Amino acid sequence: MVRWVAKAWVGAVLIMVSLTMVGVNAAAQGTQVDKGNVGDAPDNPGPLATDVSGAITHAAVHQAAGKVADWQLKESESKFNQQWTFAALYDGMLAASKLTGDAAYHDAMVKASEKFKWREIDDRFPHADDMAIGQMYMDLYLEDKQPERMKATKAMLDQLVVRPDDPKKLLWWWCDALFMAPPVLARMNVATGDKKYLDYMDKEWWETSASLYSPADHLFFRDSRYFTQKEKNGQPIYWSRGNGWVMGAFVKVLSVMPKDYPSRAKYIAQYKEMANEIASIQGTDGLWRSGLLDAADYDLPEISGSAFFTYSLAWGINQGILDRAKFEPVVKKSWAAMVTHIYADGRLGSIQPIDGQPGKFKPSASYVYGVGGFLLAASEMDRLATK
Repeated sequence: MVRWVAKAWVGAVLIMVSLTMVGVNAAAQGTQVDKGNVGDAPDNPGPLATDVSGAITHAAVHQAAGKVADWQLKESESKFNQQWTFAALYDGMLAASKLTGDAAYHDAMVKASEKFKWREIDDRFPHADDMAIGQMYMDLYLEDKQPERMKATKAMLDQLVVRPDDPKKLLWWWCDALFMAPPVLARMNVATGDKKYLDYMDKEWWETSASLYSPADHLFFRDSRYFTQKEKNGQPIYWSRGNGWVMGAFVKVLSVMPKDYPSRAKYIAQYKEMANEIASIQGTDGLWRSGLLDAADYDLPEISGSAFFTYSLAWGINQGILDRAKFEPVVKKSWAAMVTHIYADGRLGSIQPIDGQPGKFKPSASYVYGVGGFLLAASEMDRLATK
């Protein structure tokens, strides 16, 4: 497999690094990420679970998902906030409610949304991270069209889509942003029938892709800082969770994008490229390391990236986009491996803490966004069991 950093980018590296630092500085203003309430990594998390199985059956998937969701809801409900960290968990909880039939997860999301008055954080517009919670608001609006549920989100997106682009400042300068904002815009298109939201998302997606996506390696750099940095083995640095966010974004966007949307085929093509690459670098244990191209340097598998990969690949199989014969063994192996990281009390371990690059962590490390990815993966694995 060719490992590549485009020569054409070299001359632009200094400009792009400057651009990234602008984004980093902007992110530092306004509400700070609440790292204290999103997870932990105790030295003694207790024993691993013995009552869960990696089998692809409805009963086994429901048991694993319910055990993890119950523990996470008990641990986190009092700490819920409007930040991106929890936004992925909220999406997973809604999926878990549909999967298991347990309304408690869904009702907790409605309760949280009402507590937040169906509003996003609005002190660093147009930062994509602060739009991520809008996925939950829009999904809840589409099931029960109470105007208050999407009022603030629509006002924010109406402001966004008329915002002039600054050619010196890429709006979505980090690949995680593709999970945070595009799904909200795509759902607003469904809710209103106004194509302007989807068209704006489309334009910004491909601007981010032109900057961060490697057409040779079929992976996304997390941001421009990594264009020239290398792993210890000399390979480019591609972050597992960052690429997991993108793979999850494909599901969130394509699942609501009209089949006749002009550039839909372009999304499908990029999705398939990434899917094939991700499958080809799966670890022998079924999971992916934090640094995708230097597994030997990372002793533990990373569950958040692995969960979003599993979610996305299983969705592709279920939709008939990915070849079942090729990809089903990949997701069966990854799902079974993830389940082995569930503890007796329901904690899901081996999740990298908040970061923007590959890193190391304890086996007990559990963070809400990784649990969200796991629950989303469970929803698609359950559909796979049906088929």
